[in-house]
Amino acid sequence: MFRTAPRLTFQQAAARSKGALVSIGNPPPADRPSVGRALAQARTEAGLTVDEVSTTTRVRVPILQAIEQDDFSRCGGDVYARGHIRAIARAVGLDPDPLVEQYAADHDADAAAAPVAPLYEAERIKSEPRRPNWTAAMVAAIVAVIGFVGYTAVSGSGGDGGKPTARSGSSATPSPSASTTTASPQGNGAPTAPQPTDTSSAIAAAPPGKVTVKVTADGGASWIQATDGNGKQLFQASLEEGQSKTWTDDKKIKLIVGNAGAVQLFVNGKDLGPAGDKGQVVRLTYTPGDPTQG
Repeated sequence: MFRTAPRLTFQQAAARSKGALVSIGNPPPADRPSVGRALAQARTEAGLTVDEVSTTTRVRVPILQAIEQDDFSRCGGDVYARGHIRAIARAVGLDPDPLVEQYAADHDADAAAAPVAPLYEAERIKSEPRRPNWTAAMVAAIVAVIGFVGYTAVSGSGGDGGKPTARSGSSATPSPSASTTTASPQGNGAPTAPQPTDTSSAIAAAPPGKVTVKVTADGGASWIQATDGNGKQLFQASLEEGQSKTWTDDKKIKLIVGNAGAVQLFVNGKDLGPAGDKGQVVRLTYTPGDPTQG
């Protein structure tokens, strides 16, 4: 905790500092010390160091030392100088108001502070034009939307006369049945019925250059391990009855099937039947274009 000096009146500080040397800056009258000298004298008599006052007031030590020598050029202006004087005066136990008044009289601070108001006024005026810009943008957007809706309505009502109707001829609208029939491959123009899919294939044929294997546990549970052509394990678990798994690879699919009789195999779209006998463990390998065991 820093020590707090007792509050002194300006007259007491002036009496204590009589006979002091005139410091840098405007020379004070003979009956009173300068502002900086009064602050320095009060600090010394309060037993405070410059560092202690700097910590209490948050005024940097070089600035505080300059103020004690009546050099206010490092304060950054009269507003900051008066604020520093008030803070230092309170820290050393002086009444700050007489010191601030003396500073203003010595440095003609009131005249220098007059242009501050126009500066803030200019800053306030700069921020005002932003509102009309946003308003103008919103108005322009609303006008554009209204114009687009009006144009769409006018163009839609004006184009009805050019559209063919169902009564103008039977060729204007295609028959719904025409899109569901296909031409005969013999080229005689006779429509043919859609070709049925091959229900015997449990899965579609594998893409070109790939192998596709599907296993289905039809007759019970079976333990399955599947590995791709690079040796990466694709699946290793029990397949419950009714469950299916499908794998596709560029090179090969390797299988280890437990209870092989319970598993139905489909390779590249072809049904190969059971993988083996009930309770049998088999090892199978399939490659692209291979409908049988590799």
